[in-house]
Amino acid sequence: MEQSNQSSVAEFILLGLADGVVAEASLFVLFLIMYLVTLLGNCMMVMLIGTETRLHTPMYFFLLHLSLLDMCYSSATVPQMLAHLLSKRKAIPFARCAFQMYIFAVFGMAECVILAIMAYDRYVAICHPLQYTNIMSWCFCHWAAGAAWASGFLNSLVVNYFALHLPYQGPNRINQFFCEVPAVIKLASADYTEAEVVLFVFGSLLLLLPFILIAASYTRIVIAILRIRSAEGQRRAASTCVSHLLVVSLFYGAALFAYMRPGSVTSATGQDKAVSVFYTVVTPMMNPLIYSLRNKEVKDTLRKLLNGIILFLGT
Repeated sequence: MEQSNQSSVAEFILLGLADGVVAEASLFVLFLIMYLVTLLGNCMMVMLIGTETRLHTPMYFFLLHLSLLDMCYSSATVPQMLAHLLSKRKAIPFARCAFQMYIFAVFGMAECVILAIMAYDRYVAICHPLQYTNIMSWCFCHWAAGAAWASGFLNSLVVNYFALHLPYQGPNRINQFFCEVPAVIKLASADYTEAEVVLFVFGSLLLLLPFILIAASYTRIVIAILRIRSAEGQRRAASTCVSHLLVVSLFYGAALFAYMRPGSVTSATGQDKAVSVFYTVVTPMMNPLIYSLRNKEVKDTLRKLLNGIILFLGT
């Protein structure tokens, strides 16, 4: 009853990553460069896949969606973080904080599903090559991509509904550099056990279920590769999966540590912030680099595009 007489929190204060002008200026320059590389790399990937007919295949179709998600995912947090690194008062209105929580969860959850679909695509290509065209039809690809985006919007809506219906009438200092559900619900003026359970359940659904599908797909892939008699055949089959495995390792390694370990909601350490930087800034930047450096078709298309630009500028 005492809390009902208190006014609701109008804004949150984000404690950020560092103290001191020099440290914040250094981080601003570093993260600005990384963000620009993220946008440039993923935009380049979208342009290459969209314009090169050789890349109009299911694998690259899902890679295009991954690049779009990476740009959106990073843009949900990094611009706000950069602005706060330059300002003395690191406040964010409640409504903007809620919006950031929602869109960040949308793109993060959708990316989990896209990565699982990409693993399934590799499984079909290696284990059922003769049926690949029928199984991975364009109808299925568009349906799967739409389902990935829809699952992100839906699950984020449920999680944020429970988080935002808690009363926030007391502390307003978030020990994080952006608004995310685990950090925000810790400030609730009431028991947030229900919201914590919902977060864990839906986090499990959107992290663990796709991860299980990825693990199952690669288990079958490994078995199929081991049955190939020639070393060259094994190498060629395995090479088609390396880029995706690296991307999955980066994304899931950070996400599982951040959301699925015990006490992930109540903890707020420097280690947690470092992991948050990794999956919000580093991973979206690395994904296009991994695919462009390790994929021959992407490298050839990129080389052709750059040669065309050089010839155009030289005329």
